[in-house]
Amino acid sequence: MASASVPEPIAPVAALEVARPRGIRLCERRLGKLELRGDPADRAFMAAVGRALDLLLPTEPNTTAGRGDLVALWLGPDAWLLTCPPGALAAHSDSLRRALSDVHAAITDVSDGRVALRLAGPNARDVLVKGCPLDLHPSIFATGSCAQSLLAKTSVLLHLPDDHAQRGPTFDLYVGRSFAHYVWSWLEDAGQEYGVQIEAAA
Repeated sequence: MASASVPEPIAPVAALEVARPRGIRLCERRLGKLELRGDPADRAFMAAVGRALDLLLPTEPNTTAGRGDLVALWLGPDAWLLTCPPGALAAHSDSLRRALSDVHAAITDVSDGRVALRLAGPNARDVLVKGCPLDLHPSIFATGSCAQSLLAKTSVLLHLPDDHAQRGPTFDLYVGRSFAHYVWSWLEDAGQEYGVQIEAAA
């Protein structure tokens, strides 16, 4: 009696690795940046900012709010980082200063102090977890989240503006200018196993 042929074993993990898109994209983001300080319990402060920016500041820890190209990132109980295209920075700054002229608040242009780097792609999380102690799982660090932490022993502000099912997550990293070259080089090195695509500054 002829023996039945035994099918070749299927390697599901290998098959998934072949089918899964891989890689990261890395670029610098050219943004204007304002640090805003004020008391969120002060209704006059919150109302004035809302009128000036047509935007409600986020008051929950590690959250963000946005309107078009303007984004407000929660930094602490009384601090926010506002980001926008460089050409819109002066208008937003002037609008805030007028609106807050009679309110206890502080507005500081920190555009030159922090560099914004964008890390995106299917393996963006895999790269970051190599050097960041935060739990970046989508169930914990969801779209719109931001947090200050360490990356490769360097202080960074992480923001997840988008997490696309096919293209993968997009992270914006804000780092002190003097550490920007080091963080960029670290990201390139950490991403080598997945493939790194360097894009023009945006």
